Amino acid sequence: MFWLKIIKDFIKIFREGQSPAQVAGGFALGSILGLSPIFTLQGLILWILIALLNVNLGAVFLALTAFSIIAYLFDPFFHWFGFQILTQIDWLKDFWTTLYNAPVAPLTNFNNTVIMGCFVTAIILAIPIYFGMKKLIVQYRKHLHTKIEKIKIYQILRQSSLVKLYTKLRDFGGVQ
Repeated sequence: MFWLKIIKDFIKIFREGQSPAQVAGGFALGSILGLSPIFTLQGLILWILIALLNVNLGAVFLALTAFSIIAYLFDPFFHWFGFQILTQIDWLKDFWTTLYNAPVAPLTNFNNTVIMGCFVTAIILAIPIYFGMKKLIVQYRKHLHTKIEKIKIYQILRQSSLVKLYTKLRDFGGVQ
């Protein structure tokens, strides 16, 4: 049932509610959270930013989950990339030393090669993720939504007694 709920929520995020920019913004911010460690200063700042901005929270949590799984696969790359940023760029070495001696900056754990590589990669990827998701959502709402509703497996899943029972139990408990 867990996977059916994820698929249903994913389709619901794409077709309903907020504007494509809000959904794409939530997905982009969730991807940054998913790729970088959450329990750092930059993670806290991202959560505050998500709370302040009008983004789709379902997209945030979906991207957070997906990119957290992906992040483990790319840890060796993140380590290499963070190592390059921290040690191989000569003109930044004094900046890193000054930042490390600042009172609050060490809470970011920027001196960890994996964290540095994850965060810089996440920031770089956030822009194409935002524009790609925005375009995907617009195209889905324009062209794919009606086609997906006509697919037999979608109709079967929607009319399934198991799905209906799950929906009744979920709605009875007040859990969305």
